[in-house]
Amino acid sequence: MTDTPLARWERHNGVVLAVASLVYLAGYAVRVLGQGLPGALRDLSLALTLAAWAVFLVDYVVRRRLSGLRWPRFVRTHWLDTLVLLLPLLRPVRIVQAYEAVQRRQNEPRLSLHARVIAYAGLSVTLLGFAGSLALYQQEATAPGADIRTYGDAVWFTCTTLSTVGYGDLAPVTPIGRLVAVGVMACGLALLGAVTGSFSSWLLQVFAREGDLERERPPERAPGASRRDTD
Repeated sequence: MTDTPLARWERHNGVVLAVASLVYLAGYAVRVLGQGLPGALRDLSLALTLAAWAVFLVDYVVRRRLSGLRWPRFVRTHWLDTLVLLLPLLRPVRIVQAYEAVQRRQNEPRLSLHARVIAYAGLSVTLLGFAGSLALYQQEATAPGADIRTYGDAVWFTCTTLSTVGYGDLAPVTPIGRLVAVGVMACGLALLGAVTGSFSSWLLQVFAREGDLERERPPERAPGASRRDTD
């Protein structure tokens, strides 16, 4: 793979983006759950949230410049990055890109790659569930006729939706809440598919490698047979 300026940028800014993502999520959580906190602390959390989003924006602009593409084509070919910039709570969905990278290296059966995708997907599900429950609680808690009244209700709905179980005992009633629920459903399917596909691909490669070893192994002599009989 060619070591382009864009590839070097993406390789070295991962830690910064990860920290910014956690700061954004923490600031948003304080704004949603910390209703009884002092105003100064809530203002600080808002400032940190905006600063983290500014980091995402700078990264997006720099990556567009290093790619050498014009804005329309860059937005079209990097639609997931554009969506994540507009909705930073969806940043965990970028695990799908890691899964695609593994799929492009199917001829290299390295457990570390597949295990990394599964580990990242587990972490992404946790972060995405936390973010989705915050967004749902923010929209549904004070809505007339809402089923989701507490943060615990929002967590339960998000867990059942991400796992594609969907008990149906709780449902959002606000337009934005339903839009968040649809996004959680889609993200749950994508992440579940990434984990299942990566694990299945690794198993198939292991079985294929074991089959090659079996074919290369010399046949064993039958019990009681002499060396002359098997020659």
